Amino acid sequence: MGHVHILRHFPSPQEGFNRTVRIYTPDNYDAWRDHRFPVLYMHDGQNVFAHPESAVFDTWCANRVAEESVSAGRMEPWIIVAVDSGPGRFQEYSPWDEPRNGVSARGEAYGRFLVEELKPYIDRTYRTRQGSEWTGAMGSSLGGLISLYLGWRFPQVFGRIGALSPTVMWSQGRLFDAWREHSRRWTRIYLDAGDTEFIHAGGIPLDYGRGTRDFFHHLKGLGYGDHEVSLVLEPGGEHHEKDWQRRLPGAMQWLLG
Repeated sequence: MGHVHILRHFPSPQEGFNRTVRIYTPDNYDAWRDHRFPVLYMHDGQNVFAHPESAVFDTWCANRVAEESVSAGRMEPWIIVAVDSGPGRFQEYSPWDEPRNGVSARGEAYGRFLVEELKPYIDRTYRTRQGSEWTGAMGSSLGGLISLYLGWRFPQVFGRIGALSPTVMWSQGRLFDAWREHSRRWTRIYLDAGDTEFIHAGGIPLDYGRGTRDFFHHLKGLGYGDHEVSLVLEPGGEHHEKDWQRRLPGAMQWLLG
């Protein structure tokens, strides 16, 4: 079994507070002394791992999914770095303001924390594989939005993006306006949602099935090929950790395999 190490007071000078970071190293990490491992960064880290110190019972169980996928030969071992959400999750995962419910964006500062502070630490401390092809970001809901933002804003860093039920309609769909062209870099983007998934967040109606489908076609219209972007719409899928846990094996296989 792999190991989850928890850093409880990791400084984020870009944001002005400390964060909790959970780092999963795969079973092979200690055995393969000369091997370097690709790294996946995940948001809402308190909900990512099957671990006694995770926040909720119904987590993504990403460590178990990764181990099962490696054992089945569907993907190679990855280090997974899961960053807990901090004070004001809506703000920190918002790349742009959302005036409809008074959210002031702090997503740009969070992105700089990942790129300028956390990733250099991980690369210094662990045997990581360099390059955007071997670095991913993944999250759900607003965590899916910030993952896509990272792929657009820092394509030289994050080449693999997993966005499960991404809130692409946030800020009046600003992501569509910002993402105007193909990055011309190595890219793999996984998108999914329930086909009729719909919630209200702070009074804002969010149609995830339609929004995710529209963003997939937006990327295809910019020239992203079938080998670069994938869409899964699950019949009956809802907006919950259990749904993201259920779809995670397929997401990891396509994105990281």
